[in-house]
Amino acid sequence: MKLKYSKAAILNRLRNPLVIDSIKLPNQLDAGQVLVRIEYSGICGSQIGEIDGAKGEDKYLPHLLGHEGFGEVLDIGPGVMHVSVNDKVILHWRKGLGIESRTPIYEWKNGKLNAGWVTTFNELAVVSENRVTKAPIGIDPKIACLFGCAITTGFGVVTNNAQLKIGESVVVFGAGGIGLNIIQAAHLTSAWPIIAVDIFDDKLTLARQMGATHTINSKTQNAGTEIVNILGNSDLDVFIDNTGLPDNIELGYNMVGARGRVILVGVPKAGEKSTIFTLPLHFGKSITGSHGGEALPAIDIQKYHRLFSVLNIELEKIITHEIELTDINDAIRGIKEGKISGRVIIRL
Repeated sequence: MKLKYSKAAILNRLRNPLVIDSIKLPNQLDAGQVLVRIEYSGICGSQIGEIDGAKGEDKYLPHLLGHEGFGEVLDIGPGVMHVSVNDKVILHWRKGLGIESRTPIYEWKNGKLNAGWVTTFNELAVVSENRVTKAPIGIDPKIACLFGCAITTGFGVVTNNAQLKIGESVVVFGAGGIGLNIIQAAHLTSAWPIIAVDIFDDKLTLARQMGATHTINSKTQNAGTEIVNILGNSDLDVFIDNTGLPDNIELGYNMVGARGRVILVGVPKAGEKSTIFTLPLHFGKSITGSHGGEALPAIDIQKYHRLFSVLNIELEKIITHEIELTDINDAIRGIKEGKISGRVIIRL
């Protein structure tokens, strides 16, 4: 490894802006590790949750962030078989093919800087082999990074978790990057109605473009009442929550029919609990937590790219902002305040 330093966005303290600085890479690659020059990265709600300490104490500070990206392989460590130098790859947090390596340790300010098996908020990243997959030939680099999470998770939630069928009704609570892909997948499944709920009108406008048949602003409208009005005398088949908020989870559980499915994509903050009456679970109702839509990167990335190419689906609509790494804190603030409606990608 001749490349020793990289610019990165570092989480040094919870609930504080990321620090943009130069970091030192490990001296050599361990077994199963891959060195990738990141070209584009998405910003997912999971990273905002990490920054805000949504899961509680973070014992790995300081550390790097990011789990969906696109880049080029610069070097490979011992044992790597599924990617080669010069390959264009998609970086993802779900496990793919190959070795799960040790997590890399970088240096920052003469101290230890932690990282997981994949990070993408850094120009150069040492990543575990099973967190990279060869990119489909001809894929748009800006779109490619979204296959690391937003697209594969969104479509996986619909096909694997919800198992949504033609003509079934679905409510998607939260129309961010993953929510928009859930809506798009529901539209391709010919679900009806597809009801998008959010507190920001710009996101709801984008949800309409992705295939939502109805939209509800839960800040200005009573979501439960509006959903009932849309459904009429029909039961709700599927409720998908991307917010992790207990009130929304309880609403969805109470609204779905006797054999309805509630899919939890958003993660509650540490200590927050939902209250449900469990008897209906014995008679067909279900509530399920999604783990990245149970996506299989080595299969699903190619499969979804093929589908989008054949159907000429314009995934660019999901990307509303393209930024430099130095602007990441402004972008994160914009996402949290609802000023940014779609996915933000970082150009590295």
